Amino acid sequence: MGFFDRISEGLSRSRDKFKEQMNVLLDRGPDLDDEFWDGLEETLILADIGGAAASDIVENLRDQATRKALPDAYAVLDMLNDQIASTFTPGGEEVFGGVEAIVLFVGINGTGKTTTVGKLAKEATDAGRKVLLGSADTFRAAAIEQLEVWARRADVEICTRERGSDPASVCYDTIERAEQEGADLVLVDTAGRLHTSADLMRELEKVVNVVRKRANMPVYTVLVTDATTGQNGLAQAREFDRALDLDGVIVTKLDGTAKGGIALAVSHELGLPVLKIGVGEGLDDLKDFDAHDFARALVGDFDERG
Repeated sequence: MGFFDRISEGLSRSRDKFKEQMNVLLDRGPDLDDEFWDGLEETLILADIGGAAASDIVENLRDQATRKALPDAYAVLDMLNDQIASTFTPGGEEVFGGVEAIVLFVGINGTGKTTTVGKLAKEATDAGRKVLLGSADTFRAAAIEQLEVWARRADVEICTRERGSDPASVCYDTIERAEQEGADLVLVDTAGRLHTSADLMRELEKVVNVVRKRANMPVYTVLVTDATTGQNGLAQAREFDRALDLDGVIVTKLDGTAKGGIALAVSHELGLPVLKIGVGEGLDDLKDFDAHDFARALVGDFDERG
């Protein structure tokens, strides 16, 4: 299955929901009146794209429709993919782009952080990079063991301490070891945090600060968020970004939800690039993010004859 086909299949539930709502809107006719524009904005919001992004998309499309004297709703929808794609925050290529980096993965429990770290380690190793994993999730039962399994699969070294150790000290050890072994990509798994727990978030801030002060290569903090949580995922992202000044986001479990638009909501509202998307459980189901491919997979095509 091709690259776009895999993403398209993963987003099929989100696309089906979106098209179902759009078809209800189009059934009333193709006129570009206020009812159409209000309906389009509502449909985008219901696709979990978020109020701010939906408003911007509709405003830009409405402006273009006037300037280009577009004849009907189908002419507007022909431009929807490009408009959605341009609403994503660009950038982030440097995080996994081949230059030296330490990447800290944060998020609440259950988003797939550890699995994501493992898949990225395998991908980077296969590309010829020297990768070191750091297991700074010292609290969750079996978290260290789970990452050790991924380290074996990816054939990379891992830095661990016993359960209950101070996560910041694990990070410090990991950086020391990376320098000794000449690793050029360090991937650090942190404990899942409830974004509503001030104490846990403060501890995570300490971890991030220790790494930023000790590191001799660029440090990036990446949020792993689960698409199935929808708008709650946006609330989580706000809190993590406020505490840690995030550099990007990875959106997982897009294949199991009709809420794929949340990737755009997080990227647009917080100004964060989407670095990767997860569209399945397999090793190769963590994909590079491409805004145009994502928009095309999320929205699909609208045919006035179909």
